[in-house]
Amino acid sequence: MSAPEAQTERPAPPPRKGGAAALGWILTIGLNVVAPIITYHQLRDHGWSEFAALLLSSAWPVLDSAVNLAWRRKLDEFAVVTLVFLVITAVVSLIGAHSARALLIKDSGVTGLFGLLCLATLLAPRPLMFYFGRKFATDGTPASTAWWNGLWQYEGFRRTMIVMTTVWGVVYLVEAGVRIALAFVVDTDTMVVVSPVMLYAVLGCLGVWTAMYGRRSQAEGERRAAEAAAAEAGAGAPAA
Repeated sequence: MSAPEAQTERPAPPPRKGGAAALGWILTIGLNVVAPIITYHQLRDHGWSEFAALLLSSAWPVLDSAVNLAWRRKLDEFAVVTLVFLVITAVVSLIGAHSARALLIKDSGVTGLFGLLCLATLLAPRPLMFYFGRKFATDGTPASTAWWNGLWQYEGFRRTMIVMTTVWGVVYLVEAGVRIALAFVVDTDTMVVVSPVMLYAVLGCLGVWTAMYGRRSQAEGERRAAEAAAAEAGAGAPAA
């Protein structure tokens, strides 16, 4: 394979280890999603304050980071982002009054801060969706992680990660703004239902769009690689 072709064509991912991937996902979902939710609601049911319950439930992502650090000798960025999100939620919960409307507004503010976090990482060496993508697209083994990290050298891959991060950031800022505005014009009983529906609907739409855009970008990259390889082969062929 010639040097130009090697630079253009993306390497195929290594075979995924089903057992490692399944165990990794069980730990990730269990410690970053299920355990914090259960812990929070159990503590609230036993009279703990909103802030204290959120603070204690954030210990689970810390445990996930410790497990990954001991198991794979590296820090899991997904758990770190989850921890940051929980800390932001805890901090926001301390701000202002504790009326039902204020809590709805603060809940919307958390997603808005997440949107700002997405956009802020555009100034970092690699945007947030690069790390989220690595969590979802690999099984966490050194080979698959190295493959994903190596994709950063391709301009098309970098553009895809930047566009994804930008879209997530902008959409969550808009979503937060809409929910905050609705909290002032819609009665609380209705907003208690509307707010989570909006939250998960936006998350679902973003998930579907991300998957579709990722596949389209991959297909475009493969097409360009094939065209470059064909052009190189044609240039190297002897004249008739």
